[in-house]
Amino acid sequence: MNFVPFVFELPFKMLSKLRAFASLYRELGPRWMLFRFAYAFRLRTGLLRLQMPMGEWEDYKDHVSEESAGRADAAFFRSVSRPVPGNVPWNPQAAIAEADRVLNGEIKFFAHQFVKTGFPPNWHKDAVSGFALEPARHWTEYSDDTDADIKFIWEPNRFSFAYTLVRAYAASGDEKYPEAFWTLVEDWARHNPPNTGPNWMDGQEIALRLMAWTFGYHAFRTSPASTPERLARFKRYVAAQAERIYRNRAFAVSSHNNHCITEAFALWMVGLLFPELKHAAKYLAFGKDSLEREAREQILPDGAYSMYSLNYHRFVLHLYLCAIRLSQIHQLPFTNHLITSITKSIEFLAHLVEPQTGEMPAYGSNDGALVLPLNNCDFTDYRPLLQLGWYLLKGERLFEPGPWDEDVFWICGEDFHAKKEKRGKGLEGLGEVSFPDGGIYLLRSANSRAVIRCTRFAARPSHADQLHVDLWMHGHNLAIDAGTYLYSGEGHWRNGLARTSVHNTVTVDGKDQMTLLSRFTWTDWSKGKVLRHEEDIWQGEHDGYRPVSHKRTVMALEGDRWLVIDVLDADEPHRYALHWLLADLPFEQGEDAVVLRLSERSYKVQVGTTDGSGKFSLVRADPNSTRGWRSRYYGHKEPALSVMLETTQPQVTFWTFFGFEDDVLDAAGSELKINSKPLFLSE
Repeated sequence: MNFVPFVFELPFKMLSKLRAFASLYRELGPRWMLFRFAYAFRLRTGLLRLQMPMGEWEDYKDHVSEESAGRADAAFFRSVSRPVPGNVPWNPQAAIAEADRVLNGEIKFFAHQFVKTGFPPNWHKDAVSGFALEPARHWTEYSDDTDADIKFIWEPNRFSFAYTLVRAYAASGDEKYPEAFWTLVEDWARHNPPNTGPNWMDGQEIALRLMAWTFGYHAFRTSPASTPERLARFKRYVAAQAERIYRNRAFAVSSHNNHCITEAFALWMVGLLFPELKHAAKYLAFGKDSLEREAREQILPDGAYSMYSLNYHRFVLHLYLCAIRLSQIHQLPFTNHLITSITKSIEFLAHLVEPQTGEMPAYGSNDGALVLPLNNCDFTDYRPLLQLGWYLLKGERLFEPGPWDEDVFWICGEDFHAKKEKRGKGLEGLGEVSFPDGGIYLLRSANSRAVIRCTRFAARPSHADQLHVDLWMHGHNLAIDAGTYLYSGEGHWRNGLARTSVHNTVTVDGKDQMTLLSRFTWTDWSKGKVLRHEEDIWQGEHDGYRPVSHKRTVMALEGDRWLVIDVLDADEPHRYALHWLLADLPFEQGEDAVVLRLSERSYKVQVGTTDGSGKFSLVRADPNSTRGWRSRYYGHKEPALSVMLETTQPQVTFWTFFGFEDDVLDAAGSELKINSKPLFLSE
């Protein structure tokens, strides 16, 4: 052992840890740190195991009153037990086909890919990799921070396929679907007794399972398969899982994220729909208070979501829309503030959607979660959420009738389809372009738009993506976000797409804009600042590379052309790398440009510097790094085109032009001519 480097390495590591703790203390606060330290102590000493011991379902028999009263017989949603009417704008046969695959032992993972799991599946095994966990241990004895991604074990345990079975039953009346539901629920209960095994680890996972089970329970209650014995046992299953969530509620509250909202909704739902449970009243009260509080704290004033993730934004809005609808049915309204916040949040997302496809920029973490899989639209399609939210909160359609209407039928009732003429201004009435709380800004041209990220984080960041730009031209997302792919993977795939290097921005010396302490925890949060935002120009900066400064200007030019200027300044040389991730289209590469072929159009993306030389490279699907990849669905990656221009010098001004194949660029010093029209980059 070389002792001298070790002597210097040890203090350096200690200093790095102290700096990380100081950053956490500054950014997350002392109460959060004290709670997490205390929780870790309870976890490691076994106190949590004593408070929530392993047991049997019969232990919860006294948690259920023998007499059902009050709202116990009320439907989850009024449409749940009704058959699908004729002439609906979606194909009910699609749900039947998917449900038959479930019965054949195939489950759709992350709302995208069918996986052969068997029927019933092995509830403790990842059917993709074959990795399995020992099922007979207390839930505190497992870790979710390993190279094996536990989300692949948890995915079938969420029971998202219950919604598919319900939809198929409503479309066909075939009793094999309720029988399949009860077979799967009972098999799960046999292999997952209370507080035993990895499927009890996470309160959010339990909450999503309870939501899916309750949906199926109410849809199948009148089926011959729903025997009195099954219905009675089901309430014990609900009681045990609700109690597990409630007893560990402080951990979810401390997270200040979607876990808290999910668990609050599940407790509120159980308290509302199962009043015969011993602790229903306290579940209902805690859930309502928490949903109200988290709407105030997590939904930002401009409607954006504090997790800085559009998929998690959809996730919590599904929960809140279900809560609002149930509160209407049972005449237990939420406050006006909550309703206003959720309305504002739906409007926020409506500004970002591409109406022809329903796609959004892939901003922030995306774990493949889809709370309400009540349609056969693609996972990337946000129109089902927006149509549901617009109708529930405004009484109008946002989009014309289509497959995205099915959610509204299940949540709001079949009367929706008798109101086809009731459509407001829709997307045409949305004029906002600035969302400073969420850190998202829009520039629009005739047939194109830029969506820009620049924020001063008010909560934990998701990705290190300051000044990232998505560019949409003629409805196509050309300059794209890489997405997520995996939270737990090997090497560079360990949440690797959260890093700055894969985003459409500039890196300095190969570093991130912030310090990545763990898979999900960034410290030294970078601060973004908007300097200018007008109709056709946006300018901002961030301090993530201080003392190096980075300022970006985005300009909408004539005829759906775009210019992006990056100015970096320092006192000594640094390695600067301008990066753009482009959609995987047929392309032709030039010396400093790439031409993308799409239908009848050809788009040019060209990069350069005003002084000095740069190294241009284009990479597609690099097998040894995260470069040239994108992920639109969790656990699935696909090729993309990675364009990079690198240079080493103290100061540099990069320029990037987005236009068309025949456009001619002439760059000389600080002047750039586009089709003979000069643009001065110093402006």
